[in-house]
Amino acid sequence: MKRIIFFILFFFILSLPVSIPAVEVAPRISDREIIEKLAGLEAGQKALHSEMNYRFEALEGQYERIWNLILVVLAGIMGLIGFIIWDRKTASQPLEKKIIELETNLLRDLELRHEQGSLPTRLMYALRKRAENDSELSEILRSFSLL
Repeated sequence: MKRIIFFILFFFILSLPVSIPAVEVAPRISDREIIEKLAGLEAGQKALHSEMNYRFEALEGQYERIWNLILVVLAGIMGLIGFIIWDRKTASQPLEKKIIELETNLLRDLELRHEQGSLPTRLMYALRKRAENDSELSEILRSFSLL
């Protein structure tokens, strides 16, 4: 029982309000000290501002260097693309000339645009007509499956 009473009293004592100062009382600061501290803050702010400007200028120089590098790389890529296009064009010109020459020779030699058909077709008609009267030619054409 004594223990219970002791605990009740103990908790009762702990629950009593006690006034404790929450904030320390600071010594009074004069206006002159406030002005001096503000002047010091302004000087520090100016120094910080000049330091920031110096660093930003240094970064701008680096950005300018990177931008110049990007421009040089892009110019190189464009030059390479231009060279590739020029090379392909100059390499394909002889091929185009050769194809046109072959086409011209074929049209001339085979007479593909003749109204009665191409030269080989007309030759086959002539040989078949001649083979009607010539048994030896008929035999030759049959051996090559042309009749």
